[in-house]
Amino acid sequence: MRALISVYDKTGLGEFARGLSELGWQLVASGGTADYLEHEVGLDVDRVEELTGVAEMLGGRVKTLHPRIHAAILARRDHADDVSTLEEQEIEPFDLVCVNLYPFSEVAGRYGVREEEAVEMIDVGGPSMLRGAAKNFAHCAPVCRPARYAGILAELRAAGALSVGTRRALATEAFATTASYETAIARWFGDIEAFPETLVMAFEKVTDLRYGENPHQRGAYYSEQGARVHLLSRVEQLHGKELSLINLLDLSAARLMLREFALPACVIVKHANPCGVAVAGTIEEAYERALASDPVSAFGMVCAVNRPISDGLGEALAERFIDVLFAPEYGDRALEALRRKEAIRILRDGERRGFPRGERDVKRVLGGLLVQDRDWDVDDREGMEAACGSPTEEMWGDLVFAWRVCKHVGSNAIVIAKDLATIGIGGGQTSRVDAVKLALDKACEHGHDVGGAVLASDAFFPFPDGPQAALDSGVSAIIQPGGSKRDADVIAAVRAAGATMVLTGRRHFRH
Repeated sequence: MRALISVYDKTGLGEFARGLSELGWQLVASGGTADYLEHEVGLDVDRVEELTGVAEMLGGRVKTLHPRIHAAILARRDHADDVSTLEEQEIEPFDLVCVNLYPFSEVAGRYGVREEEAVEMIDVGGPSMLRGAAKNFAHCAPVCRPARYAGILAELRAAGALSVGTRRALATEAFATTASYETAIARWFGDIEAFPETLVMAFEKVTDLRYGENPHQRGAYYSEQGARVHLLSRVEQLHGKELSLINLLDLSAARLMLREFALPACVIVKHANPCGVAVAGTIEEAYERALASDPVSAFGMVCAVNRPISDGLGEALAERFIDVLFAPEYGDRALEALRRKEAIRILRDGERRGFPRGERDVKRVLGGLLVQDRDWDVDDREGMEAACGSPTEEMWGDLVFAWRVCKHVGSNAIVIAKDLATIGIGGGQTSRVDAVKLALDKACEHGHDVGGAVLASDAFFPFPDGPQAALDSGVSAIIQPGGSKRDADVIAAVRAAGATMVLTGRRHFRH
């Protein structure tokens, strides 16, 4: 039995190669892999150039691209012509090919990397050998993941050969590896265009999920290959059940909203929509005010904060039913109190790099994808216009706060806020008037005083009826994009009520 070994990542290779050698396998290796196995591991190996009769050339770019290598990989042992050809050419077949590829994504993703450095990390021979072995998996097993080494050795020791099922699984991994590798390269070249003619994406599994949207649906979380930051990068689960798909949808919504604020902030999310958001001088106060926004909807919440959880806050949180808690750090007593809740998933955020602005927003539709720029911008009052009234500094603060929150509420979206905290949210309505009514009803239901509050709308008001309902309830200022044919009528209604209206000039639909 013969194995061809050519790897960049030497993790676990010594033990794997030694195990094959002890089982009587002949080892053939290329370049640096041969040096490693001979000098570091102490094994006898045949070198690729001894088989091909041609030394490595072009600085190592060409070493395995040779008929004596690929014929040995691709030959079918049950095909008379293939066997005859090998005999005529005096080529011995390979029974296993162990290859892993140059780390293109790792190098290309580095800040300031030069194009020639990235290009040199494009592996040519490795993918070719892997694809050849995967195509001929019935006779030549492709191995591309160090995590597979132990299992392969165990099966060879127990049975003397690899089963068809194992070979097929290895082929699946090999094709997935080469496909994702080529995808990463194509994506890197395609980054010069915002929306290239052919969109190629590859994802790597991060973890299996407890279940999908419902318990009868399976689920898994994949991160985009090459992404420097993703939803669970540098996130450590300290306690609780496995995450579900809905947990991650809500966590993503919470993290995206949290990045809108530099002050201590708390975001409470249910079903990918905020039900309470607040910023304050302390994280304890931010949590109390976010929870007060809608304590009923907060049952089973995802709660995310951008400051460490103090011992006192941890004890307060332990009194609530929380699905997921996300924070940069936890006090010792806080963790002790929270861990008394068996089900709560406690996540610690170790990510400090911030989300990459170039990320695209992708939505799955029937038979295809809709791709757009993410709505990344954190809006400030610059460029906004007071169409009527004169906002005070305090009012400006509430208006900008409500506007930032509104961006993250499903359309049609209305957010009523007061003193930098939400007090009523109406989202996902087919009528903007209904969204206003829902937000007002929420505020009333939980005993909030709407007098002096502000209201944000993710898109323009087509008629004065929506603003009028809010004005009649005591709302003193409204922020909206403007752009309706009836803007003048809407502004006139606000002016007649002695209130303020600010136009942003941009909308924030979220579907």
